[in-house]
Amino acid sequence: MSAETSLGDVLAELLDEVDDVEVFADREYARNGAVFAARTAENVIELRLRPDVADAALRTPDTAPSARGEEWVAFAAADWNDPLARDRLVAWFRLAWRAAGA
Repeated sequence: MSAETSLGDVLAELLDEVDDVEVFADREYARNGAVFAARTAENVIELRLRPDVADAALRTPDTAPSARGEEWVAFAAADWNDPLARDRLVAWFRLAWRAAGA
């Protein structure tokens, strides 16, 4: 990854790896009509996770509760090249995507 990797770059890679994702003009991501992620700012992604995962996620760096509800976590890494931040985003995005497909 280059020093200039953005959230958009990471999301583009993820979208190449998963199927059945609808991306709406307001930067919401859905599967089977269920919104599971939303890019609410240039460097912020909000993800809908299982309650136990959301609770654990909120104890990690660069996260905050989302106004969307208890199952939603806002994530804004300071550096998307950070392997730990990237790994969390990849894992959480895939979990949210799987749950939306259930």
